[in-house]
Amino acid sequence: MKPNLSDIDNSSCYGTNTTRFPHSMVTWSLTRLTLVWLFFVSIPYLYYYYPVPLFQSNFPPNQTIILQQSLAISTSNHSLTPSLPIPENTKFNHIVFGIASTSELWHHRKNYVKLWWKPEKMRGVVWLDKPVKKETDDHLLPPVRISHFNMSEFEYRNPKGDRSAIRLTRIVSEMLKLQSTKGVRWFVMGDDDTFFVPDNLLRVLSKYDHGQYYYIGSVSESHLQNIRFSYQMAYGGAGFAISYPLAQALAKMQDRCIKRYPALYGSDDRIHACMSELGVPLTKEPGFHRFFDVHGNVFGLLTAHPVAPLVSIITALQKLSDPIRLDSAALIQQSICYDRSTKWTVSVSWGYAVQIFQEILKPRDIEIPSRTFLHWYRASDPRGYAFNTRAASSRNTCQNPFVYYLSSAFYDTIRNRTASEYVIHQGPNSDCNWDMPNPALIYRVKVYEKPDEHLWDKKKFCKVLPRKDKFTLLVEVGVCRDGEVIEFG
Repeated sequence: MKPNLSDIDNSSCYGTNTTRFPHSMVTWSLTRLTLVWLFFVSIPYLYYYYPVPLFQSNFPPNQTIILQQSLAISTSNHSLTPSLPIPENTKFNHIVFGIASTSELWHHRKNYVKLWWKPEKMRGVVWLDKPVKKETDDHLLPPVRISHFNMSEFEYRNPKGDRSAIRLTRIVSEMLKLQSTKGVRWFVMGDDDTFFVPDNLLRVLSKYDHGQYYYIGSVSESHLQNIRFSYQMAYGGAGFAISYPLAQALAKMQDRCIKRYPALYGSDDRIHACMSELGVPLTKEPGFHRFFDVHGNVFGLLTAHPVAPLVSIITALQKLSDPIRLDSAALIQQSICYDRSTKWTVSVSWGYAVQIFQEILKPRDIEIPSRTFLHWYRASDPRGYAFNTRAASSRNTCQNPFVYYLSSAFYDTIRNRTASEYVIHQGPNSDCNWDMPNPALIYRVKVYEKPDEHLWDKKKFCKVLPRKDKFTLLVEVGVCRDGEVIEFG
């Protein structure tokens, strides 16, 4: 019943006066409210006893069924695993390397490639801009190919870069045309001065499903460079990996993609731009290292390497060849321990260097890289790095470490483990007046370590062994057992 507006008192809403409604209008309002309340209360009961869809799904019928089934499986039994066969670990014949170089640099840079290339096991191509003269050592290196495509089709407008970036960007597409695709799982890109640790590369790639789209690499050590380019871009100098299905998808659209980015600087940011168009994010692996965007001594970075296999570095370190041969999984992995009798802190970066601190330092402090290097703009401002850093030295000479570099590494058949020796390289001034033992007498550190290919999957420890003479510190490196922690006290 429609109320009669003349029955409504037009008095003020405030004070003692109130607006009055006729009885018929109140009855109608109560009835309507009751019906609405009953409707909403009845919905859960109807859905519980008659489980029909009250709302239409936006999925097609077959996708809705699949979704419901997958939800039912995941909630009813969390231990269920896919019935798909587990693929065998990645081997060298599953990888094709694409090495970027130029005819001008290859004669010199090929010596870097020799340090890690295994011609009897590996597949790959060195891509040049012009033919080069054949040499007697060619059989020790990947075959050389010349990039053939119409460069004039692609515009390049970056005033600080080089047009060769377009050629290097297309290496993946070029390799798909040349190489037999049988058994290929990954394409790995690198520069002619990128030093790969091959076994560690296999360990990293074996973690991923090569049948899916994967773009694997690492960002720059320079925060400023990552801001300029992207924190989601794999830097080419460190090397990066692309799964085979992703390489196929990239090749189909890469030329069109490149033409959309004429103002970009290099090949790696063009690759990243195309990955963004394909909707594939960067999978970051901390073992890929560029080191090109920092200046000076990278000692601080190498001695505080994260618990991950060292996959690549931009400059070859020939001194690492013996440790790589003995136990590549442990290479540069950091272990921290204490000499309780002297109250020293010992940090071992296996296969590279040892540091002895004349005080007790916490692991969380030693794990932070010391600033022995400068960032992109040749300054040591900690805000210029993409990670935490600490001061490389202290005004108090007692707090500066004694540094020992690797001198030799071999396999000790008696102890059934590796033995590596590190000799003094740098020690603080001897004017430390702390009333405690001084490491100045220690000339050599000898480290024993049992190889373990999964060493970087676990937390490492080291233990200072009883000394046989006052000039040599003996250390054992291993994996923490259950319940063991790195602590002093």
